[in-house]
This record gives sequence, C-alpha cells and structure tokens, in this order.
Amino acid sequence: MFPKLVSIGKFFIPTYGTLVAIAFLIALWVTVRLARRAKLPPEPVTNLAIYCALAGLAGAKLFMILFDWKSYWNDPASLFSLSTLQAAGVYQGGFLVALITAVLYMRHNRLPVLDTCDVFSPGIALGQAIGRLGCFSAGCCWGVECHLPWAVTFKNPEAYSLTGVPLGVPMHPTQLYESFADALIFVFLYSVIRKPHASGSILGWYLALYSSARFIIEFFRYHEQGLHFGLSYTQWISLATLAAGVGLLLWPHRSINRRREFA
Repeated sequence: MFPKLVSIGKFFIPTYGTLVAIAFLIALWVTVRLARRAKLPPEPVTNLAIYCALAGLAGAKLFMILFDWKSYWNDPASLFSLSTLQAAGVYQGGFLVALITAVLYMRHNRLPVLDTCDVFSPGIALGQAIGRLGCFSAGCCWGVECHLPWAVTFKNPEAYSLTGVPLGVPMHPTQLYESFADALIFVFLYSVIRKPHASGSILGWYLALYSSARFIIEFFRYHEQGLHFGLSYTQWISLATLAAGVGLLLWPHRSINRRREFA
C-alpha cells in the first residue's frame, strides 16, 4: 500500500521498519510500566527486552530460511540479498528464539521467570498489533484471493518490487486480521494482569489466544512454502504453542499464594 515513508533518490525509509521501531518502543514502555507495578527491577527488564528483540529478529530470519531452505540452497547468494534483509521472517521462530534467550537471561539475573514473562505478554501483543500494520503497508504476509466487500487490492509497484505481493488482485487483508486480533488480545491481557493472577497465567493466555488466532488466520493467508499434512508450518507451530499456553493455564502446581497484587 505505502511501503516507503520517505524516499529521496535511491534512499528511502521503509514504513514497515518505522512501524516496527514504534511498536518496540511502545511495547517496551508498557512492559516497564507493568514491571514496576509487579515490583520487578526496570533496568534488567529493559535490557531483557533489547536482547529479546535482537534474538527475535535473528530467529524470525532463521526460521524463514529453514522453511524455504530449498530456494536458498539453490541460490545461496539470495541469503545476502536486500529482499532477505528486509523480509519480516517467521514470527513464531522469532518468538521461540527470543523466549529461549529470555529464559537464559532471567535465570542468569535471577528474575522470576513466570512473573517476568507475564509482564512482557501484553506489550508483545500490542507490539504485534502495530507491527502488522507495517506488514500491511509493505504488502508482505498477504492473503489469498477473495472477492469479499473488505478485500484489499495492492496497486503500488514499489510494494511488488519489495515484497512480491501480487498487484491488481483482491485478497484477504490477513495483516489487518492479525492486527485486530492482537489489539483485542492486548486489551484482554492488560485488563487481566492488573488484577490478582497466578504466575504464568498471563503468558498462558497470550500463547493460547495468539496461537488460536494465528492458526485460524493462516487459512486465509498465501503460503509460499505450501502445506504439510494439510497445514502450514506456522499452523503446526501454533498448535504447539497453543498446547503450551493451555498447559500453563491448567498447571496444577502453581500456588494461590504466588498471586501478585498490581496497584
């Protein structure tokens, strides 16, 4: 739709990158605010957010390459192409790598793992809601063809050159579907975390709700890698993270005494 925010000659500032940067800053603000309420040290939480962001970017790219390994195997030079650099990657891959990084950091700095993950969850959902608007502006992560009243049609040649999105074809606005779903998840998580809750329950709700939404939205999204046993790679990952979220919510070993009060 509008992939370049500012363009001067060959130099341009991508709308997607700008929105992702804004999303990170707003998500960080929400997370630090919740960390203070939960009586967690704000400085280690801020550092953790930065490490997770870097790990998430690396993980998203890594999973993107793994999911489309045949293409990169046949054309190794594409690993270092501008399109690969600008690609958003696979969100679940970034989330998993960021989560591993977070657990290692929290254990090293003796932060309570579940409580820290809880304060991060609403900010992650809000950041995703904003970031998916960046996807929509760039044209990536597009949907399959449809002729519904709310279908979107990309016409900007720059969007095609940057992401490969088909032009002149009405499609499901899957980016907006996910942005709306993430915004609703944020509102729910933010309202729940402000009340007494068991440690890990906010993370559990995030994993369960986001995984469910992503699993459904994937049915309306175009998949370059095709389907595997009837589902996309992302849907299989969503099923695993959904199970993890439900497991956290039903985990019987969490004591009621571990509830935290939020001012």
